[in-house]
Amino acid sequence: MLSRIAESLFWIGRYVERVDGTARLVDVVRLSMLEGGLAGHDESANMVLSVVMGGDPDARVTYSDLRDRLVFDPTSASSISGSWNAARDNARRARETLSTDLWAAINTAWLRWGRLGPPDGTARHLSWARERSILIGGIADSTMSHDEAWDFLVLGRYLERADMTARIITTGTLPTGGLSWQSVLSSCGGNQAFMRSNQGLFNDRNVATFLVLNREFPRSVLYALAEAEAALERLDPDHTPIGFTGEGRRLLGRIRTSLEYRLPTNIINELPQQMARVEQMVTAVSDAVGARYFPGGPELSWTEELR
Repeated sequence: MLSRIAESLFWIGRYVERVDGTARLVDVVRLSMLEGGLAGHDESANMVLSVVMGGDPDARVTYSDLRDRLVFDPTSASSISGSWNAARDNARRARETLSTDLWAAINTAWLRWGRLGPPDGTARHLSWARERSILIGGIADSTMSHDEAWDFLVLGRYLERADMTARIITTGTLPTGGLSWQSVLSSCGGNQAFMRSNQGLFNDRNVATFLVLNREFPRSVLYALAEAEAALERLDPDHTPIGFTGEGRRLLGRIRTSLEYRLPTNIINELPQQMARVEQMVTAVSDAVGARYFPGGPELSWTEELR
């Protein structure tokens, strides 16, 4: 496969998943308004944008600032608007590889996003973005041949999901302006799955353990890392008797096993540091994949534009 097509597919996966993850992250802050009032709402917005998203720690922002930057700014690849633009541009470059249905779904999402009405309808915008990104993922899985083109798209999707879930989890660990674990769980769409797997025994540690280490919940950090590793293994089957020739597989294997084979108590006791390691490793894996499969300059990482 041509490297430019592989790169476009990888970034389609990342940008569409970024729409979903960003909508969930902003929705966490919106839900906090129901818990702590407007003052707590703005404090949470400031912590998310300045700490979780890697912005200026001394900046004081409100929920409106967070909404404008992460939802409606068309010039930022870290916003929902920017992600739709970038996903559509990459889909246009890889048009001959995508299924007709997948191209139509991405193009339609791009066209309709600007027609949803004024930005004051944030809840409606966030809900629509989440539903549309999930729809696009389902269309990709059901209409594309599961060959290397699909593997590049899946690799991008699950790397982005691991990163975004780690960031959402971090909002529950902030000492000030942090959000309740109930809100964090809701933002990941995990309420029913959590209750089924934990027999309704709700507490903060159980929620954190579920979102980080559950092997069956598709939005957990461990699940996303495992799926990304499996996609990379299909793209780069390594039959050498010692080590790995692909740096991406080595890095993914290290971070996955460091979570999967450590005692859950130890991971939860160091949760902010562990989630920071996941975010750093996703960036390193993305760079390694770019250097191996499509050298010539990777696109912007998640927080690069905010710094």
